[in-house]
This record gives sequence, structure tokens and C-alpha cells, in this order.
Amino acid sequence: MSNADPTTAASTRPQRPLSLGVIFLTLYIDLIGFSIIFPLGPDLLDHYLKLEGHTGALGWLVAQTDALAKAFGIGNYAPVLFGGVLSSVFSILQFVFAPFWGAVSDRRGRRGVLLLTVTGTAVGYLVWVFSGSFWLFLISRIVSGGFSGNLSVATAAVADVTSRAERSKAMGLVGAAFGLGLVTGPTIGAFTVHINLVDYFPAGAKFGLNPFSVPALVAFVLCVINLLWISARFKETLSPASRAGSVEPRLRNPIAAIFGLENPAVRRANLVAFVFSIAFVAMESALTFLASTRFGYTARENGILLGFLGFCAIVTQGYIVRKLLRVADEVRVLGLGLGFSVAGFFVIGYASVPWMLYVGLALLALGSGLVNPSTTGLISLYAGQEEQGRVLGIFRSLSALSRAFTPVLAGIVFWRYGSASVFVAGAVLTLGALALCVRLPKPVK
Repeated sequence: MSNADPTTAASTRPQRPLSLGVIFLTLYIDLIGFSIIFPLGPDLLDHYLKLEGHTGALGWLVAQTDALAKAFGIGNYAPVLFGGVLSSVFSILQFVFAPFWGAVSDRRGRRGVLLLTVTGTAVGYLVWVFSGSFWLFLISRIVSGGFSGNLSVATAAVADVTSRAERSKAMGLVGAAFGLGLVTGPTIGAFTVHINLVDYFPAGAKFGLNPFSVPALVAFVLCVINLLWISARFKETLSPASRAGSVEPRLRNPIAAIFGLENPAVRRANLVAFVFSIAFVAMESALTFLASTRFGYTARENGILLGFLGFCAIVTQGYIVRKLLRVADEVRVLGLGLGFSVAGFFVIGYASVPWMLYVGLALLALGSGLVNPSTTGLISLYAGQEEQGRVLGIFRSLSALSRAFTPVLAGIVFWRYGSASVFVAGAVLTLGALALCVRLPKPVK
């Protein structure tokens, strides 16, 4: 039940479409910033190695990734492993800070925390624009990762402005923002990296302009636009009564926060989501390698493949799941999504012709498009109104944890045990998540 009085609810209702629009944009831009770097890893490595050589922090990091790659007999994998390590830095910081920012928003309100985290993210991108050294680039990723609380805070705001009956359907909007962001970000990165500002403004090199300043600048400008829009239009979604009932936020060990969840249904739903996230991130990490080694796909064909996956995810989470949740509860939708995902993993893993690859991706996109909104909705419905930010922050924290270690592990498994191995493992993990899903209680609405 909501703690807001009827007057507050009535005054908030007309602003709901605007609030959801701002929330969607916040999530979308956050995912663009997170994923814009995906196609840039090898180029980043080449640039900073030419600039600084094998010395300092970069030299140490490259030496470690080279040693790890050679230890597993995959020496040609070192540049990709380097990209995975860079991504892991960002994801580990998300893992640490997502529950904290979520809890802060429970206590202080969503609007102020969104303004703070978007500002911090923008600062991180601005540092990247002028990252003339690897150290500055690393600092930019640390700043952006530390302030990447937008996901948990914005998701909690969705819970604030929707009724319990509408909750999971609205979470489909969150999933659509994820899908769209993960398509747009790499596309922007791939196209804008060919524009080098130093070619047009040679003197800018003295101030740290580099070949990656344009994608960083695009991300920064989008963040500033988002910040201005939130400042002007976003109204606080959390009632004073809900804020008063929340616990005092503090930065703590995320693992302790996860195991400290009192509600067993919340813990089990988080475990289902975490196990499936490991499987899905492993698929994302290995997909382009499978397409390249098995079917000879070029970068352009891989881009089309990823675009297809993103398009299917957007349609599923933005439309299909909303229709399905009208006739079935979240637990049934979650089980159905996990079943489709198992089939998708197997089809991709054993695809012998390109069209089978696309069929498998369609099944997997349909499955994940049902899994993500239903797990988010379940966790929100199981949790109390005064702890939405903290609990959804833990949920996002686990997702970040899966992205911190899975890409590197999936790459090692792929190159060591064959192209099908990652996808068979993904199917097995998803079957495990399905077994856990069976015992989830039906939420009260």
C-alpha cells in the first residue's frame, strides 16, 4: 500500500507521463555512456601504447593481461582481454555504488540524487574528452563508474509513479531503454571514433584532445542535456512519508548488503536474475567471436547482428511483455522467458548456418525481454515502498557484478574449449535459474 495521501497522489498523477519520459531518457543516456566504449577497446590500447609505451600503469596492466592470456594458451586474445578489464573497472564501481545511491535516494529523494549522479557522470565524460594520458582515461572511467547510480535510482522512480498492478509493465520501459541504449552506444562509438579532433585542431593535443574525444564529447553533451531536462521538468516522485521510513544510507560491503536482505523472496528473485545475467553477458561477450570464427562475419555484419538483437529486445520489452503481463503473473512470465532463453542458447551454440544464428538470437531476445521486466517487477513488488531504491540498487549491483567478471571468463572458455561451450554453459545456467524460479511466490498487487 502507498503511504501517500490522496491529495498527493492526485497531484502527482498528471505528471506521470513526463516523469516516465525523463526516467527513460536518464536510463537511455546512462546505457549509451556505458556501452559507447564497447567497440573501442583494441583502438584504445593501440593509441595509449603508442603514446606511452609499456611503462607505468598501462604497461603493468598490459603485462598482466598478456600473462593471463598466455597462461590459458590464448595469446591472440590479449587485446580483447584488455578491453574486458577496462569494462570490469566500470562494472565493479557500479557493483559497489549502486546500492548506496539507491539507499540515498530512499532517504533524500530521487530528484536530488539523479541530479548528482548525472552531474558526476558528465564530469567523467568531460575528463575522457581531455584524456591525453592513460591515467586520465582511467580516472574518467572511475568517476563515471562511481556515479553510475542512475540505473537503480531511475528504476526506483518508476516504482514510485506506478501502481502495483502496473509495476512490471512499466519495468518493460526500463528494459526498452536498456536495449535501445546498448544498440545506440556502440553505434555512436564505432562511427564517431573515425573523427579525430586533433586533425582539425592540432593545438588541442596540448590540452589532452585525443582520437576518442568525439565519442566522449557526444556522451558529455547528452548528459548535459539530460541534466538540464531533469532540473527543469523532473518532479520528486517519492513522498515525505516514504522517505521518513527508510534506513539511513551508508556505503557498505555490497556482498553484505545482498546477504542482509531480510525478505527471502527478494533474495531468491535476485539470485534468479544474477544467474541469468551471467549467462546473458557471457553470450554477449562471445557472440561476435562465434559469428566471426564460424561464419566469417566482418565488423559490419557483426554490427548488423547486434542491431538485430537490440531491436528484438526493444520490441519484446517495450511491447510484448506489457501485453503478456495482462493475462499472466510475473512468475509465469519469468518462467516462460527462461524457457525461451534456454532454447535460444542451444540454437546459437549449434548453429550451422547464419539463419539459425538469427533464429537463436530472436528466441534469446524474446526470453531475456520477458525475464528482465518480470524480475525487476517482482523484486519491486516484494520490497516495501520505503526501500525501493536500496533493494533495486542491490539488484543493479548484482547485474554489474556479472559484467565485471563474466566477459573475461567467457572469452577464456570460448578460446579454450570451443565456440559452442559458452552457449551450452549459458543454457545450463538458465536451466538452474528456471529451477529457482519455480519456488518464487506470486506477488500481491
